[in-house]
Amino acid sequence: MSTNTPTSKASFESATPASASYGPGPTTETLYGELQGAMVTEEIAVFRGIPYAAAPVAEKRWKAPQAPETWRDVRDATAFSDSCIQPTFTSNYVWRRADFAVSEDCLYLNIWAKQNTDNLPVMVWFHGGAHTSGQGHSKIFDGTTLAEHDVVLVSINYRLGALGFLAHPWLSEESAHDSSGNYGLSDKISALNWVRDNIAQFGGNPDNITIFGQSAGSQSVCSLMASPLAQGLFHKAIGQSAACVGPAPQRDPAGLERGEKLVDLLGATSLETLRNVPPEDILNATEASGWTNDSRIVIDGWVLPEAQIETFRAGRQSPVPLMLGCLADEGVNLFPVNADLTDDQLAEYLSRTLGDQATAIKAAYAAEHKQSPGTAQHAIATDLFMAFAMRRWAEYQVAVDQPTYLYFMDHIPPAFHLYMPEDPKLETPEGPRHAAYHSGDLAYVFGNVDKVGLDWTPEDRALSDLMVNYWTNFARTGDPNGDALPDWQSFNSQSFATQRLNAETQTVDGIRRDRLDLIAEAFPR
Repeated sequence: MSTNTPTSKASFESATPASASYGPGPTTETLYGELQGAMVTEEIAVFRGIPYAAAPVAEKRWKAPQAPETWRDVRDATAFSDSCIQPTFTSNYVWRRADFAVSEDCLYLNIWAKQNTDNLPVMVWFHGGAHTSGQGHSKIFDGTTLAEHDVVLVSINYRLGALGFLAHPWLSEESAHDSSGNYGLSDKISALNWVRDNIAQFGGNPDNITIFGQSAGSQSVCSLMASPLAQGLFHKAIGQSAACVGPAPQRDPAGLERGEKLVDLLGATSLETLRNVPPEDILNATEASGWTNDSRIVIDGWVLPEAQIETFRAGRQSPVPLMLGCLADEGVNLFPVNADLTDDQLAEYLSRTLGDQATAIKAAYAAEHKQSPGTAQHAIATDLFMAFAMRRWAEYQVAVDQPTYLYFMDHIPPAFHLYMPEDPKLETPEGPRHAAYHSGDLAYVFGNVDKVGLDWTPEDRALSDLMVNYWTNFARTGDPNGDALPDWQSFNSQSFATQRLNAETQTVDGIRRDRLDLIAEAFPR
């Protein structure tokens, strides 16, 4: 790997180096060499594009991450790295992305830290994007505000799609652990090792690390709690809008069959030829083979020795405080509505998915979702994947006597292009505020409601201030509560205490209890 700053830079996502008005950036020593960052305020410095692992290219493609090379001169850490290989043009509701640089050389992290401090809690962010897209340096994840609340904020890029999660017999055969896949999950473990060994130099406390993520990032948090390789690398966890405690896959849990299908489509005849396939061909084969139709995270026997639900059921997960939750309208434009679904097809789906509880659950959802069988199925499937899964994850953590805090955000944010700050305008038939949609919490959590998007109100800013304090308090102590904040009662398996995040934030005895309780009967803990 080059010892200089990466020559190519992500375009619209990358912030420009800090203004000279804040003076020269600080220099900080790491185990691999010295870095010079940039000041983004009079107090906060950012270090961008720090290599936490060697470039996973050539013979290192589809291998566990390896240590980065050292460098002798001071490394310029004022520019973000490229994003990991992914489609660079997508058009999908608020998650639209367009025109940014990508590379296989992408295992870099970024740090926001207040100067002249030490022993601060550390928050390590894992971005979402279905494990097929995304980047840790999106402007919506700017860590300045969190750093102003006396935490050290770390964001990372990790391998995506088939380059990050391909499982295949050839790869398993060359592995010392007879496993393949989950390279993107291993990247996160490698980043946590780097943070443990270096973060004190940035004012962080290596014994007080909180991992947090949203969507695929939250699934990663959940999976790292189940991985023996990540034990001890973090001390608290926050999951936003996705879990990993659903029923274990019955077919191809290791992902080898679909991996073989993808490799066959590429026409590779050996590992050597496979590692020489251009990344764009891998992207095309990923789409054509249907590889992404199943979970990118697989049960590989090493990073994940067993299905995550089995680890949680047995109480073998990381025994750490947990904060988690979701939004009220997670399925809007995230999951498709089958407008052609018939009543008979809905009945078959419910019977297959929910067994003896099918009739009762259908009745429980009927009053609210009586427009069509498709909308009823959509509501049930969304709650299965989101609201119920998050509640069940909370139950598992309470069962190992860990402080656990569950939230439900039903405040409706403005809809905008989350990852295109230079072109945020999004026209929707329903108007700019129509749902508490998947990812609608991100700007609030990072305190960036006035850095991205449009149409923010005083109510948005107040809720963001509240959430920033909850999140950073939790990172500091394992308890989100603090002076002048609405009391947040810890979760329990009797009342299912849940903090409802809106203009009148308060703890309620669970949400959607009638429906989620019936789902729970169909899926015993």
